[in-house]
Amino acid sequence: MFYQLFQTLPQVFFELINYPPETANLYQFSSVEVKQLAFRIDGVFLPQDITQPIYFLEVQFQPDVNFYGRFFSEIFLYLSKTNLRNNWYGVIIYPNRGVETGDISRYQELLKSDRVSRFYLNELGNKRQTSIGLATIKLVVESEKQAIEQGKQLIERVRQEWENESKREELLKLIETILIYKLPKMKRKEIETMFSLSDLKETEFYKEALEEGIEQGIERGIERGIERGIERGIEQAKLASISRMLKLRFPLEIIAESLDLSLEIVQQEVDKLNK
Repeated sequence: MFYQLFQTLPQVFFELINYPPETANLYQFSSVEVKQLAFRIDGVFLPQDITQPIYFLEVQFQPDVNFYGRFFSEIFLYLSKTNLRNNWYGVIIYPNRGVETGDISRYQELLKSDRVSRFYLNELGNKRQTSIGLATIKLVVESEKQAIEQGKQLIERVRQEWENESKREELLKLIETILIYKLPKMKRKEIETMFSLSDLKETEFYKEALEEGIEQGIERGIERGIERGIERGIEQAKLASISRMLKLRFPLEIIAESLDLSLEIVQQEVDKLNK
């Protein structure tokens, strides 16, 4: 989700580190590989000229006592193998301080310097009121109740403030992905109240539900069909999310728990994708 977010809205990264959003025009966000070592760094903002620094980005949502050793190893291996001579900075995004379990004793000089910045999403506060991008990041760590309200506000803001149709659709899909990730444990009626009718028509999630509902409605009546379609759409959205989460290297157990599915169902879907 974060890789998609920074590809769609690279300016939000610079907002996060208190730089003008326009700074994103000087950078390309990508993953890079140290080919000699078959070593890949997933989040790097590469500048277009020598005067701008390289930004190494890591989003860390799982406790990892070896995180800082790995993080700095990645950076210094890349710097030793690249021909670029730009300065560099590291940026780490945590959901909250409780996830930061890495041993800092050997790295405290770097962490206390201006070389590395750490951000905790639950501490972004009112920044989300001034930026759609920061509000989208904040949505990831909101409670389910707050996510519903924030999601409705975000969708409305995107529709009002974004004139570029393709970018608007990309961002709506991203918000949709985040909401689906956060909603597996919610009841159908609660999900239905999230959006207005016009919003329902504009998201892939509910398009699938509506199509399924129409098919069921032919056989059982329009009202019951649409109800069944919504339920089926939720189920299909969960199954579709499995392939996305596999690409992001989520363990099967985490996928099953996140989507409120049994491990057996997740494994069956994985087997289908591997055929």
